[in-house]
Amino acid sequence: MDTIWPAALQKSKGPKYKIVADTIRKAVSNGALEIGAKLPPVRELAYRLSITPGTVARAYTILTDEGVLQAEVGRGTFVAEPFTPVPEDVWARQLHIHELRNPGVVSLFSPRLPDVGQISLVRNALRQVADGPALPLMSYPTRDAYTPVRQAVAKWLSDQQIGAVTEQDVVLTHGGQHGLHVAMQAILDGDRPTVLVEELSYAGFRRAAELLRTSVAGVAMDQHGIRPDALEAVARRTGAQILCTSPEVHNPTGGHTPLERRKEILEVARRYGLQIIEDDCYRLGEARAPGYRALAPELAWHVTSISKSLTPALRVGFAVAPTGRSADLRRVAEHSYFGLAQPLAEVTRILLSDPRSKSLLAKVRDEMARYVHVAVNALGGFNLVWDSRVPFLWLTLPPGWRSAAFTRAAEAQGVQIRSADEFALRDGRAPHAVRIAVNGQVSLEVFEGAMLKLRELLDNPPEQISV
Repeated sequence: MDTIWPAALQKSKGPKYKIVADTIRKAVSNGALEIGAKLPPVRELAYRLSITPGTVARAYTILTDEGVLQAEVGRGTFVAEPFTPVPEDVWARQLHIHELRNPGVVSLFSPRLPDVGQISLVRNALRQVADGPALPLMSYPTRDAYTPVRQAVAKWLSDQQIGAVTEQDVVLTHGGQHGLHVAMQAILDGDRPTVLVEELSYAGFRRAAELLRTSVAGVAMDQHGIRPDALEAVARRTGAQILCTSPEVHNPTGGHTPLERRKEILEVARRYGLQIIEDDCYRLGEARAPGYRALAPELAWHVTSISKSLTPALRVGFAVAPTGRSADLRRVAEHSYFGLAQPLAEVTRILLSDPRSKSLLAKVRDEMARYVHVAVNALGGFNLVWDSRVPFLWLTLPPGWRSAAFTRAAEAQGVQIRSADEFALRDGRAPHAVRIAVNGQVSLEVFEGAMLKLRELLDNPPEQISV
């Protein structure tokens, strides 16, 4: 290690942290520092180079952000394994394998992400945990043990429009659905409280509410989402405590609630004491308006996950409390499931802290957009709602088709889609429409073939309307 430094570091021109970073970077590049080599602790290297610990720490941080180094809690800083993107033909073979197992079926029930490098990052994180300290693999989790993970989550969310987030505001959950359940538990009070949902909404809202033995009431919508007048009428009638909504990417219609409508909804929520749980799991691009937690930090809870952006396999989500409610959220987690398993939490920290993860989000978004555009090319002549940043499309069926009959006909052709009935309340009415999710784990050609099958059905409705 000592042989890599300039003979006169003190006399070198430019900021010393850059010189330290450049020197280490070159040493890794030319092999003087091998992969896996451990670097000296910050204070030790600072003493040897006669510079401040802050200078060394800054250089290490830069190189860690670049992926040249990797920091492992309790072990130190090491030269990282170089990141090699998986060639397209390799990940295509890995993820398209189910085409061989089920050649006649294309599942468009739920979005499925392509691999544009996530598999490599997850495997690397798993290896780091496996090779890391032994104690976390044999210890009960504690609140302090999760602090680095929550800090990584807070940083991960820092560029989102959801207001200021500290690690104390975050609770780690087993996916977004579990996050909804935890937030509801932190809010609900009384014998038979009521939860409000959009009249067409993600079924997970209702399922979480029903598990907690609450009443569920629907709120009428228009093209911009919840109608404030309808919300006021239902809130007055039911005395509801919670409103669940997805203003950025409405599931299933793919719609969006603009800022002015959000402000009107907040006025009603404040008037009737409603807490808002915002589900932000489906957004792939940047937010088009501030989230409810940014607009009303005292009453809005934010739930998201990495399932629709990086990988659903880890089942990791995040619930973020409003101002003054962090303790309530943590209490639910600690009293019901203690938190994520420590090895999984550490994998999450490594994954979110890796600077390459953010760049992969853009690659996932771009790849999913390719599939969306293929769907639009095939189905654009029909009543289709789509956005290249949303991993599903909403299709209102032409006359002659009912949603249940259309989904059955599509499945007979090997294409599985969801009927609007799956998003309606038990006693509600659903339009004749279907949700078509993007499956980035089949080849683009197979996906296009599925879209053409749907178009053929749309062009040829049955002579007799079936139900």
